[in-house]
Amino acid sequence: MGTGRRKTSIATAWLKREKGVFTVNEKPMEEYFPGEAAKKIYEEPLRVVNRVGQISGTIKVSGGGTASQLGAVVHALSHALAKADQSYREILSKKKFLTRDSRMKERRKYGHAGKARKKKQSPKR
Repeated sequence: MGTGRRKTSIATAWLKREKGVFTVNEKPMEEYFPGEAAKKIYEEPLRVVNRVGQISGTIKVSGGGTASQLGAVVHALSHALAKADQSYREILSKKKFLTRDSRMKERRKYGHAGKARKKKQSPKR
């Protein structure tokens, strides 16, 4: 089992040593994250440790949007792989898969026009 986070998304992954498909929130991974770009991202930790198609698992993810959920899933998968086999830990940490991306949405400041850094329009004259 491994837990991963990205922005406001939290994912938990459970791995099984059998050939099969990964499911995310009871849906196949390809259906939950459609597209080749997403597939390339979530298969990368498995590709690094040469386990593509050899491991299956279930993943629960909540919060955030699709991009942050995908990041949380990759982080959770990496942690689960590192916990399953200690030899993977060094490989995954060198590729920065075990490092949490700490970037969060910047808070809105008072006196600003709506967004975190947007300034109010200055008077013309």
